[in-house]
Amino acid sequence: MSRPSELTSDTVLQLYRQMVLVRFFEEKAAELYTQGNIFGFCHLYIGQEAVVTGISHNVLKHDSLITSYRDHAHMIVLGVSPNTVMAELCGKSTGCSKGKGGSMHMYSKEHNFYGGNGIVGAQVSIGTGLAFAHKYKQDGGVALVFFGDGAANQGQVYESFNMASLWKLPVVFVLENNKYAMGTAVKRASSGANLQTRGDPFGIPTILSDGMDLFDMIKKSSEATNYSRSGNGPIIIHVDTYRYRGHSMSDPATYRTREEVNNVRKTRDPIMHVKNKLVDTYDVGIETLDKLEEEVRNIVEDSAKFAIESPLPDVKQLEMDVLL
Repeated sequence: MSRPSELTSDTVLQLYRQMVLVRFFEEKAAELYTQGNIFGFCHLYIGQEAVVTGISHNVLKHDSLITSYRDHAHMIVLGVSPNTVMAELCGKSTGCSKGKGGSMHMYSKEHNFYGGNGIVGAQVSIGTGLAFAHKYKQDGGVALVFFGDGAANQGQVYESFNMASLWKLPVVFVLENNKYAMGTAVKRASSGANLQTRGDPFGIPTILSDGMDLFDMIKKSSEATNYSRSGNGPIIIHVDTYRYRGHSMSDPATYRTREEVNNVRKTRDPIMHVKNKLVDTYDVGIETLDKLEEEVRNIVEDSAKFAIESPLPDVKQLEMDVLL
């Protein structure tokens, strides 16, 4: 097996660490939710770690990102402290949104991450606006806009496609097709289930990517960001991915079999794919990976402790940062 071009063992180890951090963090979030430390909705990214990790590898300083309510991973991969993210999940004042946003409304101005959006498809319109801002300011930035197969049926998505194409906005639309819109399979929810052609009426090209393969995500997102950054306008990355958990923590996922999920875990798990690559082609020892995983697990445990011990927001926060 040959090494992916231009990726050193240190770089791949760092990317592997990010993916493991997301996996362990999300598993801990599920545990805290079950224990009653996290309230409301909680949508996990387990199984899709390679998508945002691969794309973020090609993000530059002035780029901006926005996604849906499945947003914890994006914050972590962009460099936001796991303590801050976990505290927000638990509704604590030390959270990134001061405990008022919760799971679905993460935000970090410092990292040009604009959410976390609880309305299906709404982030696509906002992300198109971010792309307009990049073009207006001529800052060289690209907007990376994540949305799912369910949002692909929302009207505002196509209004955004039209504007982005008409004005040649620097935007990469990342369509994360994880096969199920909430509890409904794509083939049951979409007339014309081939989502790869959704940009065709607007003249927007589409790149296909394996979202369970970090190296393919890096390669394809590099092609997409370079295309859009060069003044060619919008482009879509159609990502073939899969989530292991239900739509949210309240979803038992009875619409698919355990065998289906286990088969993906066994044959396509994105973390195991990178781990095997590190061992087989980068000559990284298992002991090194075991130590890395132990360090990451300790970071996640510390984030949970920090969140639980942090104070709740003061009642005075109710009217702060709110447009009245």
